[in-house]
Amino acid sequence: MTSPVIGLSTYREQAKWGVWDQPADLLPTKYADIVAAAGGAPVLLPPADPRLADTVIGRLDALIICGGADVDPGRYDQEPHERTANWRPDRDAWEVALLQAAQQADLPTLGICRGMQLMAVAAGGSLIQHTPDVTGTMDHGPQPGCFGKVPVSVTPGSRLEKLVGASVAVNCHHHQHVAQHPGFVAVAHAADGTLEAMELPGDRFCVGVQWHPEVAADEGLIAGLVAAARQAQ
Repeated sequence: MTSPVIGLSTYREQAKWGVWDQPADLLPTKYADIVAAAGGAPVLLPPADPRLADTVIGRLDALIICGGADVDPGRYDQEPHERTANWRPDRDAWEVALLQAAQQADLPTLGICRGMQLMAVAAGGSLIQHTPDVTGTMDHGPQPGCFGKVPVSVTPGSRLEKLVGASVAVNCHHHQHVAQHPGFVAVAHAADGTLEAMELPGDRFCVGVQWHPEVAADEGLIAGLVAAARQAQ
């Protein structure tokens, strides 16, 4: 049996390597590494014309929408908070198109951090634009370039609970989180009440987590996606 092909969305940023300093499509290596370790074949999906989404999804066995910059608040009809910055309209449009095509194709899908937020927004939901305004702490994103370690409680009987257990200490780095998530069920929360995971009811694997499973080599979550992708082949 061939390895299932797992698409991972990427950043598009100014980057330096060797003698070059120019726009580049990139993604931290750990994303592809953990997919490969779970038996998947990772393929990077840089921002592209949204009209190509159906073609791309038709060649994948599963989709991961990866972390990154804030989602454009205009997509959920809000003015930007003073701490909301650096959104990428091209990436937002591309990934929303991928999510919509994946839904039509019943494709297994995982959203990581920003990916979960975009899944909620694409479904007609909204975000809390600055988590510390609600929690009063910086636990979810202590400082630039560092992950917060946050205990999370998972809903018994959920798909997520079967993959990661009833409680898990997660690595997260975010200053926003999901407020409304039409169609999705909330399945994990931090002690401060922050929504940390959601999933779509039914047979399709469609899960969003606010944390970064690739950082701690969260084999359960990624293995669950790859297993669902094998069934979709």
